[in-house]
Amino acid sequence: MTRTEQTVAHRLIGTGPRHVIVLHDWFATCAGWGAILDYLDTEDFTYAFLDYRGYGDRKDVPGRYDLPEIADDVLALADQLGWDRFALVGHSMGGKAIQQVLVRAPERVSRLLGLAPVPAAPYPMDEPTRALFYGASEDPEKRRAILDLVTGHRTGRVWQQRMISHSMAASRKEAHAGYLASWHTLDLSDAVRGNPVPVRVVVGEHDLALTADVMHATWESWYPNADVVTLTGAGHYPMHETPVALAAVMEDFLRE
Repeated sequence: MTRTEQTVAHRLIGTGPRHVIVLHDWFATCAGWGAILDYLDTEDFTYAFLDYRGYGDRKDVPGRYDLPEIADDVLALADQLGWDRFALVGHSMGGKAIQQVLVRAPERVSRLLGLAPVPAAPYPMDEPTRALFYGASEDPEKRRAILDLVTGHRTGRVWQQRMISHSMAASRKEAHAGYLASWHTLDLSDAVRGNPVPVRVVVGEHDLALTADVMHATWESWYPNADVVTLTGAGHYPMHETPVALAAVMEDFLRE
């Protein structure tokens, strides 16, 4: 936490005994989880949705804007809530951030669930991809091109524009750029390799970037207790594309 933030702002859903901290992707905020919120089991679970510094409810909280800082804030939030142990859910960039939390405090993490998650190693980018991603903090059309790619060229401009408008309005440009530099280059692969924590990785069949093959070669090879589930009909944003199916796949794993 910073001196300007006495408590870590968050949103709670549910009152159940199973505790889960949820981390959003590079474009969204904790308010950007779509229709899946209507299908979560609020009697069995308590979900704490966290915004990163520079995003959403914490847009004005200053920071370094990197994954180690996210991990610090997750652990501060868990302490604030009185949760000694908890499961972690992370979408895309958030999937790499939950691994940073695991590295920092493995004894506190009961399960990891990655949704189209960035693997622990540096993310490979050729020069055109690098230009696209690193230009997206300033250029909304580059954000549109990324959204179109990761959803398999299957989403319309209305949904894309809604996602872009929320992303541009709800995040600071310097935070957006800073987190990219962190999740793109950070290497946690040696630190997580062989960790026995139960892991589930969920990918959409139409995601053209973070595919099932990528997950088999990374997450499944590094975590001995990992499985990979492919959601039919989804791309990179199953919380919007197939929310009912995603809620079932998530809670089937988190409930075990």
